Amino acid sequence: MAIAISPAAPHLSDQRQRLIGWLAVFGSALCFYLATAIINWGRPYVHIDAAFYTFARFVLGFGIVSATMLIKGQRPSCTRVHYIIGRTVTNALAVFCFYKAVDVSTVASANILNMTYPLFVALFSWFMIKGQRDVSALYVVGIASLGIWLILAPGATTPQLGNSWGLLSGFFAGFSILYLNLSRQYHDSQTILFYMFGPGALLILPFLSNSLFLPGKLDIAFLLACSAAGVLGQYLLTYGFLYVTAVEGAVISSSRILIAALLGPLLVADPPLTAAGWLGALILIAANIFLAIRKTG
Repeated sequence: MAIAISPAAPHLSDQRQRLIGWLAVFGSALCFYLATAIINWGRPYVHIDAAFYTFARFVLGFGIVSATMLIKGQRPSCTRVHYIIGRTVTNALAVFCFYKAVDVSTVASANILNMTYPLFVALFSWFMIKGQRDVSALYVVGIASLGIWLILAPGATTPQLGNSWGLLSGFFAGFSILYLNLSRQYHDSQTILFYMFGPGALLILPFLSNSLFLPGKLDIAFLLACSAAGVLGQYLLTYGFLYVTAVEGAVISSSRILIAALLGPLLVADPPLTAAGWLGALILIAANIFLAIRKTG
């Protein structure tokens, strides 16, 4: 949960903390984009399935979290198993669909559609959490659906099926965020990450039945680079939200939409967004910011 900063003039240390928070959240957006760019860069050289990339990311994350907890003498303590299970399952599906979207679509559309998760959080909250029902949020979700359509089917009458993986990643990420918020009431961040990475890796195993192989040196290089970027992004996001407000975090996190749209043609040879695609991306950014403002207002 983000720590709200007082609107009064902060001390120098507070200013530094806020700046560090901004940089950490922005760094997480860059890392999450970089992970997908690495998958794209590896296509001409290695044949690694999205499930293998997902599995490698969880294994690396589990190793880092386990080592950190061992050094600190900390043990995972699970008091609400159903929240942990919900977080683990939905996060694993979200990451798998995210990486699958890169396989069958463009890096830009995968990242932009993954950032639809705040819309799904608002929608799911309406049905699952009575105290968070907000009619205006539903109107925003409806308007943002137009933005999603403009990205899914730019200049076409039917959506491109490959982009549905990106939308699915946002769908499952929305559930994952809800379970994360519930889990944080009973568990510390390290415990949540421990169960998210460890059992998450086991959940991906069935998807590896036709894609698991003994990787060579080049395969390991791409698997490690992609996994490191994803795990670093997760840690930076968790750390950054200690020093920024929810609204600030939403604005900075949504920068991944612009990062994907601007850097895609330069770094991964993505086709430039059409005018309709740009309009859809801007609608999503505005909707994410509005929802964050409504939540903290």
